[in-house]
Amino acid sequence: MSPFIAPVRDLRFVLEELLEHRSLALPGFDEASPDLVEAVLEEAAKLAGEAWAPLNASGDRQGSVRREDGGVTLPDGFAEAYRAYVEGGWNGIGVSQALGGQGLPEVVASSVQEMLHGANMALGLCPMLTAGAIEALAHHGSDALKATYLPRLVEGSWTGTMNLTEPQAGSDLSKVRTRAVPEDNHYRLFGQKIFITWGEHDASENIIHLVLARKPDAPEGNKGISLFLVPKFLVNDDGSLGERNDVTCASIEHKLGIHGSPTCTLSFGENDGAIGYLVGEEGRGLNHMFTMMNEARHKVGVQGIGVAERACQHAFAYALDRVQGRARGTEATISEHLDVRRMLLSMRARTDALRALALYCAAQLDVARHAADAAEREAAQARVDVLIPVVKAFSTDQAVEIASLGVQVHGGMGYIEETGAAQLLRDARIAPIYEGTNGIQALDLAGRKLSRDGGAALSGLIDEVEVTAGELRDSGELAALGESLEAGAADLRAAMALVLEAGRDPDSGPDAVQAYATPFLTLAGHVLCAWQMGRAALKARAALAEGSSEPFYRAKLAAADFALRQWLPLGRANRSVIEAGMQSLINFPVTAS
Repeated sequence: MSPFIAPVRDLRFVLEELLEHRSLALPGFDEASPDLVEAVLEEAAKLAGEAWAPLNASGDRQGSVRREDGGVTLPDGFAEAYRAYVEGGWNGIGVSQALGGQGLPEVVASSVQEMLHGANMALGLCPMLTAGAIEALAHHGSDALKATYLPRLVEGSWTGTMNLTEPQAGSDLSKVRTRAVPEDNHYRLFGQKIFITWGEHDASENIIHLVLARKPDAPEGNKGISLFLVPKFLVNDDGSLGERNDVTCASIEHKLGIHGSPTCTLSFGENDGAIGYLVGEEGRGLNHMFTMMNEARHKVGVQGIGVAERACQHAFAYALDRVQGRARGTEATISEHLDVRRMLLSMRARTDALRALALYCAAQLDVARHAADAAEREAAQARVDVLIPVVKAFSTDQAVEIASLGVQVHGGMGYIEETGAAQLLRDARIAPIYEGTNGIQALDLAGRKLSRDGGAALSGLIDEVEVTAGELRDSGELAALGESLEAGAADLRAAMALVLEAGRDPDSGPDAVQAYATPFLTLAGHVLCAWQMGRAALKARAALAEGSSEPFYRAKLAAADFALRQWLPLGRANRSVIEAGMQSLINFPVTAS
């Protein structure tokens, strides 16, 4: 596999030119500066490229292994690479200083996360889950739980997990059966959880499991579910580690990809019961867990972008090296063939667009958390709520397509494991599935998020898309891009009206939302990503007009042109899909054959 070079130049372009470092102007970030952010990105790039990326292929080949004692041994080098990350203070980069973190904006933390996932997705999953645990505990944990567990989680010497799924309870968490029996000031948990990412490993001193369970007298359904903190090792009053808790790794999954990440089946209470502590209010476990899941969903989108970036780099390196055939009369590398160039440009344009949208969402998260004005915070949160399902689902769907194109660029060699292109496709394939399948993300957007405000938040975003389209139209040389973006905005606005109207039908509304949700989210993703590339085109054109000779800006203009005039039209077809109705889905006779 070719070396990984973290995309610092494009990350800087998004942070400095598209977002204009507006997060740094928010309350609480007084000590942060553009120079500091640049230094952070450069150092994170070194960690990603020098310590994490070289372990990606070997970790895939070796995988994690469950030992006879129920422990898990990580691939060679993984534990050391994780500890280098902790020792560098990276785990607390986006955590507030009040909780012991570095207190940098979310948009910076997300940039670092993308680099790490591009370097080694399997290893990057560990701190991603810990970040979610920190968020849930900070919002809903008691003062005692925060004092005991947050400092070590923020530091990274302890890691966190999310325990939702059971053999009989996949996406429908109302079926959760894990029991939590009250005892003195704690509970004893009995049950089994599956698909637990980094549920057992040898990289940290302790593992803190956040577990959905129900008390014996709890009602059936979602309202009976509570959230519990269950440590691998119990913690003594002085903060030292005590005896091993009654939670064990029963097995690890044999997966299509991310082989280095130990995905465990965890058994709680094989003996006297796993000691756990209530987090937040009884019966509100799902509500509390969604704090963790929203954090994770945005990061899964960022994760997909990281893998897409590495697939781009891998494909470009191969195309520039592989000599085959003739182009324009002379022997050439395949990068000279226009069909290969189409694939390479499609990969690059889409990856850049996805990155810009994900970081725009992260910047809105910063506003929602830190703006001085309450109305500004509320408006930003409404945008975040609309954007997160798009970032999660659209980015990961596109990442799979981008990694698949990377295999295609390699030709037959891409289908051979030794080249590394296949691993990126295998690794990327999980991202549309976990943290809520992409169908669930689409239902969240087209159902709950649109109906909650009648589409007001998304309409506000479309207004901004139209402003950018107008700026492109008025620019002269970029007018064609503006016309394409304007047409996309009109399609998205019309499709939103159709989905809202169909969803209000008392008889067919739920079916209509299910039928239209995925094409609607796909349309939204194309339009919002094209919007970001339209803004990028304006910035690139201005830089060139001011005399910049940096090839970066010419490449950005080419990527923007492709995104708006060749990629966006494909996404716009989803309006026709919605307008075609759902009768074919209803009439289709599903059979076993």
